[in-house]
Amino acid sequence: MFPLRDHNPSGSTPYVVYLLMAANILCYLWYSTSFDTARGLAGFYGTFAAVPREIMQGEAPLTLVSSIFIHGGLLHLAGNMLFLWIFGDNMEDEMGHLPFLIFYLACGIGATLAHVLSAPQSNVPLVGASGAIAGVMGGYLLMFPKARVDILIILIFFFRIIPLPAFIMLGLWLAMQFIGGLAADPNLGGVAYWAHAGGFFLGLALTVPLWLKRGGPRFWSRTAGQPPHPEVRYSASHIPRVPRQPQRRRPGPWGK
Repeated sequence: MFPLRDHNPSGSTPYVVYLLMAANILCYLWYSTSFDTARGLAGFYGTFAAVPREIMQGEAPLTLVSSIFIHGGLLHLAGNMLFLWIFGDNMEDEMGHLPFLIFYLACGIGATLAHVLSAPQSNVPLVGASGAIAGVMGGYLLMFPKARVDILIILIFFFRIIPLPAFIMLGLWLAMQFIGGLAADPNLGGVAYWAHAGGFFLGLALTVPLWLKRGGPRFWSRTAGQPPHPEVRYSASHIPRVPRQPQRRRPGPWGK
């Protein structure tokens, strides 16, 4: 399940979203091409990624910020930038450029601390913007719960785009973080589920003053949870089904 786009146009140019995307992409291009050996790259992650054990000991506090702009691979980067592109412009439009930047960094730092608390003795480096972006998603849920988001559903050979209200899509995403967090050991690396959940709730909480300024429940009554601007209409809402192709069996060696 992948979000592709929302039907919630922005009323202004999201300069900070563009800046954050450019910073993440340029950082990735730099460190992914600057080290000739895996040891050198590991040393880079060890210096600029957030290591929970070091954070708990009061060491390397700047990694709370630097780790937000580092990713573990191209797909990790691409997925995070897609989520930032979909949900970030509307939050920047509502908050203003500088407040949104401060909000984004605060959510990223808070998300990292949530992960640190879940695995305080871990020596596994933490990287990625997903905690900060989860905060953006939490704020989006509060401000635009009924904005439509197009979701690409992939079930083996079945592909379809389905529009869902934001509260359903984001609610499902948040539930997946809790399920993953309860099932995984945060000390062993992998997905930082509690960073995602922590960033999401922090972003929601930090957006409450803006929501109250807009009128709180009256804001929802006035907009019915919909975007403040006329929603975008897309010409295509589905992807044709791809027929399954029969596979020919070929003799080969035994293996697992």
